Amino acid sequence: MVDASWIGLVPLLPALSAGWIGIALLGGWQQGERGERVTARVALWGVGLALGLLLLLDLDALLLARTPGSIALFPWMDTVGYRVMVSFILDPLGLALSTLAALLCWLTVRFAVCYLHREAAFQRFFASLSLFASGLLLFLLAGNAVLAFVGWELMGLTSYLLIGYANERSQATGNATRVLLTNRIGDAGFLAGILFSYVWLGGGEWGDIAGGFALLSSLQLGILAGGFVLAALVKSAQFPFAAWVGRALEGPTPSSAAFYGALMIHAGVFLLLRLQDLIAQSPFLMVVLCLLGLLTVLYGLLVGLVQTDVKSGLIAAGQTQVGWMFLACGLGWFDWAAWHLAAHAGWRLYQVLNAPSYMHLLPGPTRPVWVALHRRQGLYAAAIARFWLDPLTDVLITRPTQNLARDLQSLDDNLVNRLLGNGAMERILFGQLHASRPTEKPGHRQVQGVGLFGALLEALANRLQWLEQLVLRMGGEGSVRSVAQLGDYLLRIDRLFSEPRYLVLMILITFVVAL
Repeated sequence: MVDASWIGLVPLLPALSAGWIGIALLGGWQQGERGERVTARVALWGVGLALGLLLLLDLDALLLARTPGSIALFPWMDTVGYRVMVSFILDPLGLALSTLAALLCWLTVRFAVCYLHREAAFQRFFASLSLFASGLLLFLLAGNAVLAFVGWELMGLTSYLLIGYANERSQATGNATRVLLTNRIGDAGFLAGILFSYVWLGGGEWGDIAGGFALLSSLQLGILAGGFVLAALVKSAQFPFAAWVGRALEGPTPSSAAFYGALMIHAGVFLLLRLQDLIAQSPFLMVVLCLLGLLTVLYGLLVGLVQTDVKSGLIAAGQTQVGWMFLACGLGWFDWAAWHLAAHAGWRLYQVLNAPSYMHLLPGPTRPVWVALHRRQGLYAAAIARFWLDPLTDVLITRPTQNLARDLQSLDDNLVNRLLGNGAMERILFGQLHASRPTEKPGHRQVQGVGLFGALLEALANRLQWLEQLVLRMGGEGSVRSVAQLGDYLLRIDRLFSEPRYLVLMILITFVVAL
């Protein structure tokens, strides 16, 4: 008999593998081709041991003819009357799909060992893939919404890292950023669901949320369940959030297979399955799931018919299948959706991993575009343009976020850095600013913003310049030089932590401390 309290090791083991690979890479122990063998073994053992432990739990559940159910290990946070437990739920749904996910992750890691041989970022890829396996298993096995959100975010982080795997290419990093921004909408929905579950139900355990509909009004039920439904729609790339998955294919084939072919693309469906008792109480949300699932089926079908590369065609076909799963959930066929998820995940992983070989396996040329679609030039053009969802996402999400980032950077450069010291303070104090920059006219604004936020930040920066000058004149030349030196040190630290490797390290440390 297996002690079910060891379930915490399942998501922990791949995380430890990722941590070891990352530390070894930063420390210079495992770099280049000479470090590939050890890196591959660590990644395989981390996911393999997690799979072995799950298989033992599955065998124990079969022999006893029952699953362990919910297991609470220890309190994680206890504040303001709310408690978050480190808990896991080992029901048939969680055990079955987590075992399947661990198996598919192990197969992906094994395939990638040869596929990425002699790649410059071999170690970075396997650290990210191991961390993804950890986040996925944590999400599938978590007993409460807060712990599941940690796994949800780990999947999003590793997705961003592997889409931008070729970080020397601006297209890769740009696509990674767009995917990250789009998925933040789903994260906001998930956080809203967690917030309202604690406010209205007093806790975040999945059992309490799914069975708490009797305590809620119709409006409260719709808002609570709607947050999780929004998260599911975005994560599974359902209409109208379907365009981001096309940009996500920028990463290597093994990560595309695991993330958008077999595993992460189904995370939204699993979330609906976990909360089926709650969602089934809202007829409006069931209709929304049916409608958006059907629209996604049509979107994936038409977009897939006009694709000219194998990976894009397979991912579009995968979106179509996931759309059927959402439609099934909207009709109340949750069991059918669960079986469909399991079958589709295994089959699609096999297909996407074989995508680089398909051109050699085909007996002849590919079939021409469907005649009925080819005759409708407008529909054909819309399918090629992915129904213009990508430009719409740029207008509504990406560009406003970029404008806000530029405004904040402008404020940081022209106000905050001056207060900390960057050389300009002395010129302001001693009247040398205009002499060093003769092209500027007196009264010229130092901060130029874009949009509403830009205008507010511009006004704030220009109004606070008098405070800067007053503080500097009161302190004298010695204080100016001390502040400037301190500012120089802080700017060096800021540049250091802006490096991608240190940024990722700080994120990992934050998760370790939180857990």
